[in-house]
Amino acid sequence: MTASETYTVAPMASENARLAQLVLDAYNRWAVEPVLSELDPEIEWRPVIPMLLGGEATVYRGHDDVRRMFGEIRDAFPEVRIELAEVRDLGDRVIGIGHMETRGKASGVVTDTPWAFVAHLRDDKLLRVQTYLNPAEALADADA
Repeated sequence: MTASETYTVAPMASENARLAQLVLDAYNRWAVEPVLSELDPEIEWRPVIPMLLGGEATVYRGHDDVRRMFGEIRDAFPEVRIELAEVRDLGDRVIGIGHMETRGKASGVVTDTPWAFVAHLRDDKLLRVQTYLNPAEALADADA
């Protein structure tokens, strides 16, 4: 799978897929509390955005860390828009594939890049979220 491929929208009939879309919609609005309400208290969120800033992979654990993550990302990218072209419910995991558009706060530069996530669930809450700039990596990790 390459960045230039087009994805087809999968029906979001499952509750897990709806949950993932709900969280993403709240994320796009910077609505932290609605996101937290769908996260397990022991959430581990591994966003790809810090690596866009030249940093290392970061893991945010628990609701307080996720709040901090939102603030850090918003400080660097006041505009982030993620759109999904495909969502797959894999039972205890959900994978989403699409693209992310950002505008840097300091530079004003707009980027549009492939983006994907794999979310693991426990008791109808997101327990672990990993995001990717390469959808093929997300697909491979979802199968692991």
